This record gives sequence, C-alpha cells and structure tokens, in this order.
Amino acid sequence: MLTKSTLTRPLEEESETVPLKRVKTCSVPTSMQRYLQLGLPMDKALVKSYTFFAPLPSSSESGETADGFVLGVDEAGRGPVLGPMVYATCFCRESYYSTLTQMGFADSKQLNETQREELFDRLQTEQTHVGWSIRCISPQDISHCMLRRTKYSLNALAHDATIQLIRDVLEKGIRVTKVFIDTVGPPQSYQKKLQELFPGIDIVVAKKADSLYPIVSAASICAKVTRDAHLNHWVFAEPGMQKMLSMAYGSGYPSDPNTTKWLRESVDLVFGYPGIIRFSWSTCTKLLEDRAAKVVWPDDEEKPKAKSKYFSKPTDTPRSKFLNRNKSLILASSL
Repeated sequence: MLTKSTLTRPLEEESETVPLKRVKTCSVPTSMQRYLQLGLPMDKALVKSYTFFAPLPSSSESGETADGFVLGVDEAGRGPVLGPMVYATCFCRESYYSTLTQMGFADSKQLNETQREELFDRLQTEQTHVGWSIRCISPQDISHCMLRRTKYSLNALAHDATIQLIRDVLEKGIRVTKVFIDTVGPPQSYQKKLQELFPGIDIVVAKKADSLYPIVSAASICAKVTRDAHLNHWVFAEPGMQKMLSMAYGSGYPSDPNTTKWLRESVDLVFGYPGIIRFSWSTCTKLLEDRAAKVVWPDDEEKPKAKSKYFSKPTDTPRSKFLNRNKSLILASSL
C-alpha cells in the first residue's frame, strides 16, 4: 500500500552502488550492448541511485599516483519531469590536458547525439590518461527527496552528488590538483563551500563552465550520454508496463511536445504514473490533479475536534440555585 512515508525516505536509504535486480528481457538491443560492455546497468530497472566508475588511468589502479589530475564536474537532466539526473566527473593527467583540449570537447548541448557518442567512445580509448565516473540519481529518489517533510532541495541534492563524486575519486588514489565545476546556485558561495571541504585542491566554480573548460565539457558528455542511454532503453520496474506504454516520451523536458503528449496519454486514473516520473514536478502534479482520481491520505482528513468543542458555549441562562448555595451550607452537609 502506498503511503506518504514511502514518498519521503532519505536519499541515502535509496542509494546503492548497483541498481535493483536484473529484469529479464527477450533480447538485448545492439545499441544497449555497448553500454553493458562498459559495465553500465542499462538492462536493469533504475529504481535506486547508483555510482559507476570507468577503469582508472593505468598507473592509478594499484594505488596513489604521483601524477596530478585535472577534474571536471557537470550534470545532465536537471530540469526534465522524467528520467534520472546524472552527475559526472571526468579527470585526466595534467600532462595530458592540452591533448584532451584538442579532441573537440564542448558543451554537450551544443553537440548532436552522434558527436556526443563519438567523443564518449573516444574517452574509452584514452584510459591510460583519462578516467570518468557518474552518479545516476533515479527519478524515484528525486521524488523521495523533494517530497520529504523535511525538504531536500534539488540544489542540495546536486551539491551532495558533486561532493560524493570528488571524494570517491580521491579515495580511488587519484591525486586531484584542480577542479572545475559548472555552478548550481551562486558560484561564489558554492566555491567557498567546496574549498572548505577540499582545502588542498584548487577549485573553480563558474557559470557555463561546460563551455569554458574542456574537462567540464567531457564530464558533460559522460553525463548526457548516460542519461540518454537510460531513457532510450528504459526498463520499467512495474510489471507489464514495457508492453503497455509507449517509449515516445521525448527528451523529458516539460517544454517538449512529445513529453507533454506522452504525459497526457499515459496517466492512469488510479495508479497515476510509473516510476520514470518525478512526482515532485509541478507538471506532473497538475496532470494528476486534472486527470487522475483524487486521493485522500488518512492524515489529510479532518482533525479531531478540540475538547472544548464537546461542551456547550456559555449562555445567559441563570445557574441552578443548587450550584449557587452558600459554601458553608455545602460544607456542613458533608460532615
């Protein structure tokens, strides 16, 4: 039974390094195989958030390396009403950074799908010098966080994902010397926050960092390609949904006509939407109010009346003579 408590669990209770159990399918599409070979769980239902690391640069696998690394962080899927939000890091040796800047990395939104996938594949051939990782936050986890009684905002979620990714890279033995991050919120306060957490690292937080720093552009491509792959090969956790619902939901952004069309046509009167949806988005909330049955939660019902409401209000009727007797007479009668 769905209750409000199931919609307000903390993110840490929902997070894993791997998603839920594998969902059986008849065949694996060729386009999915390339991601499975990398180790990305595209054939599983994305219910719980997960973290993924590509193979580390060669000399870093056995422990900390003396090489300094430049690291970039960016995201994909912050605004859509459906699908995951993916934060990614890309890190490369300082001595190799000038080579990486000549590979054509740019803001993923300025590249078409083919260009992004080609650059993503190029990263897999540079594993001696370059590594990357992602934090894939499931739509259900996003809903849980933002619908908690104690609000956990999308900005806080983004900050925590970034901090976790940087810490994970450091724990892998990568000696990060510089970090470039596309800002979430005011860049000055965000940079100060990160600098206090990582005092030994030179950190730059900037607007449009994915257009300014190639290492951030590379992270942007890792995030975008991973999110798109999840959407293109989405595995519904709900039994039967794979055959019942269309996959023509577009980019997931509320401004996308394909997305709004899918949302209007896919809402169920009783069950609403499957777990691909972020229920905390106003786009979803309004459609559920307009097109689904009204739900009344037990604690939304009228609260019990205060005790005073069970007693009649004072009136001008004179009190009984018995109640107005002389106190001394009452005391005497009790002896």
